[in-house]
Amino acid sequence: MSLVRRCSRTACGRPAVATLTYVYADSTAVLGPLATYAEPHCYDLCAEHSERLTAPRGWDVVRLSDGSGPSRPSGDDLEALANAVREAARPPERAAEAGGSGQGPQVTGETRRGHLRVLRSPDS
Repeated sequence: MSLVRRCSRTACGRPAVATLTYVYADSTAVLGPLATYAEPHCYDLCAEHSERLTAPRGWDVVRLSDGSGPSRPSGDDLEALANAVREAARPPERAAEAGGSGQGPQVTGETRRGHLRVLRSPDS
């Protein structure tokens, strides 16, 4: 019995480097690092087949990194983060001018701004 797991694709004998799992309820194919042990409902793929993987029409493919290489955020990620920080730091009156109300319902000692909450000290 071989200790190296092989690619699940027919006629491919290369060593497996990734595991493919289908989440039928979400119409999603998840490709991640090689699982620690072989599962009967998962597919082990070699490097070539994992790179060329496509999902059925209407399905999403989620590729999980194995963490071995440095993961760098994309420009879109950094821009979205900067915009979120700017919005959270915007004073309430400027937030109202920007198109949103900026504040939710007032609760004693609490101000709501979107999904963020600012709790005031009981002294003020």
